[in-house]
Amino acid sequence: MNVKERNNRRSWLAIAVVPILIVAVLYGVGSGSVAISIPEIWQVLLGSGDATHQSIIWNLRLPRVLIGLLAGACLAASGALLQGVMRNPLADPGIIGVSAGGGVAAVIALVLFPQFAYLLPGFAFVGALISAVVIYVLAWDGSSSPVKIVLAGVAVNALLGGVMNGIMVLNSDRIQSVLPWLAGGLSGRSWPHLMFMLPYAAIGLALVPFAAKTTNVLMLGDQSASSLGQHVERQRLLIVALAALLAGAAVSVVGLVGFVGLIVPHAVRLLIGEDYRYLLPYSIAGGAALMVVADTAARSWFDPLELPAGILLACIGAPFFLVLLKRRRLIR
Repeated sequence: MNVKERNNRRSWLAIAVVPILIVAVLYGVGSGSVAISIPEIWQVLLGSGDATHQSIIWNLRLPRVLIGLLAGACLAASGALLQGVMRNPLADPGIIGVSAGGGVAAVIALVLFPQFAYLLPGFAFVGALISAVVIYVLAWDGSSSPVKIVLAGVAVNALLGGVMNGIMVLNSDRIQSVLPWLAGGLSGRSWPHLMFMLPYAAIGLALVPFAAKTTNVLMLGDQSASSLGQHVERQRLLIVALAALLAGAAVSVVGLVGFVGLIVPHAVRLLIGEDYRYLLPYSIAGGAALMVVADTAARSWFDPLELPAGILLACIGAPFFLVLLKRRRLIR
């Protein structure tokens, strides 16, 4: 891709971002077992309209859409940062054990201490952050190369996955409450979940622009980054911590949703290149739109059943990603 083509794509994408997000929000608010037209949505948002539509939008769909926007944005930003700091376009939040850490914490809360189930978001968030810190400490041996972090993350993920499965096997009579959360989705999410997630997501997303320049430098390699005056280990730790904050904020509310942090940054990278000044904001917008559309499709396409968004994303996203890689000659 030459410079002119890349700049043209960035310009077109900048124009398309806002309409894409608006369409995703309208689709999320208007679709479901009760279809609501755009004029009716507008009336409700202005404080008038049908009472039933008001209840559906304000109590059910609007908070769910807003949570989807935040969760998708956080997961995509986290994946983009990890792909840059590890110099691996196939990295995602699961690489550093965030999903596994949050999953174990959630299983412990729901299975072993069901009386504290109302604290599930807090359990998952703390578990995700602790897992990220432990992996970084294990990878540290005077330095912490991207390869060491990846290997430590794979090992800890396997360990935490075994612990999670062991807890569920030993408490098989209680696992029904855990399965929807592990599948990932926004079912039952409302304003309290949004209020819990909002401070962490807002802080993390506000810090993302400040990581763009550093991530661009770290992608040059540790030696080149050091020669440009960067404190490589400190910067890498800070970016990994930021990625953990973003992913932990999302996982704490929507569960173990995969694919968003992997495919969105990589797809954006294929469109507009590696520059994180553009890659991060476009990934955030793409992740937000994808999460809302996937959740809306999961709850409306299979009515009266509601499929977890994580399952739909895995079934549709994984084949799409393989086709994308194949067409770009990244799989030989």
